[in-house]
Parts: sequence; structure tokens; C-alpha cells
Amino acid sequence: MKRKQLALAIAAATLMGSSSLALGHDAGDWIVRAGASVVDPKSNNNPIADVDSGSSLTVNFAYMLTDRWSVELLAAYPFEHDIDLKGTSIKIGETKHLPPTLSLQYHLNPTGAFQPYLGAGVNYTTFFSEKAVGPLEGLDLSVKDSWGLSLEVGVDFMLNDRWLINVDARYIEIETGAFLNGVGIGDVNINPMVYGVHVGYTF
Repeated sequence: MKRKQLALAIAAATLMGSSSLALGHDAGDWIVRAGASVVDPKSNNNPIADVDSGSSLTVNFAYMLTDRWSVELLAAYPFEHDIDLKGTSIKIGETKHLPPTLSLQYHLNPTGAFQPYLGAGVNYTTFFSEKAVGPLEGLDLSVKDSWGLSLEVGVDFMLNDRWLINVDARYIEIETGAFLNGVGIGDVNINPMVYGVHVGYTF
């Protein structure tokens, strides 16, 4: 009886180990994650104005270099932001932006159902469709594009060997300048936290 129980225990342990390994990503795998993210700018981002938060659809593509290292590209549908007069709810402008971000990621637990990872990379943010409104209507508002660093922490919850649920948080360095009729109105240090929830597929 004891031998039979021991054999069953070994078989169960082997099966569990095989199932765990089946959940891992292998070198050469692609992971596509699609969902939504919120860009939450830091407070006091400009001497005379505040850039509000915005949300949009996001997608990222990760390529596994090894079972632990991957390269990821974040893309998005344009984020829209209102710009308020500092310390008030008076809207004085609006803008859209796209923040493509390329990151190198390290996966801490590549064979488990719970797979956390860390990432670092570079971000390019381009602003467009800037518009002055309210008390500044009629003036020409423009915001410069920016380059900056990005840091990331995330986790994949593996549903099976293909499908997953992903949550992540990023700090993105977005430091730019704003202009009215070509005259600078100060630096805009947005430097947001970006929070995302995605559904992913591995192939």
C-alpha cells in the first residue's frame, strides 16, 4: 500500500512539474497583449497649467530572447488630455499623444502560473492635435515631442499554455515644453505612471 501511495505521489509531482513547465515561455515565442491603460501625470507638471490624466486602448508585443529575457514594444490608440489652468478646473487646452516604448524585460518566474517581470527601456512621445480653448481660445498651442527613460513592473497570470491575463505599471519620463503663439510658457514635466490591464496570447 505504501509503495502504491508513493508511486501515486511521484506521478502527481511529475504531472504538476510538467504542467508548470508547459506554462513557461520559450526562446522564440511571441506574446501579444491587448487591453487598456491609464496615463496619470505627476502633479505640478507646469508653472501655469496642469495636464489631466487620460486613458486609451493599448497593445504590446513581446519577443522572448530566452526563457527569461524578452524585448517588448508598447503601442496605443492616441491618449487625449485636458489642460487646466493651474489650481482650477478651468480648461485652457487639450492635446493628444502617442507613447511608443521599447523595453528589455526580465521574467522572474518563467515556468509558473504567476509570472512577474521587470523592464527598462526608452520612450518616444509625440504630441499632436494641440488646441487652446476657453480663455486662451484663438491662440496657437504647441507641445514638443520628447524622449525619455521607462521603468516597468508587471505580471502575467497564465490561464493555460497560450492565454494569460496581464497587469502592469510603468513610470515614463516625459519632459517637454509648451508654447503659445511660439512663446514658451515653461517646461511640462508630465512624468506619468501608466497602469494597464491586458489579455494576452502566446504563439
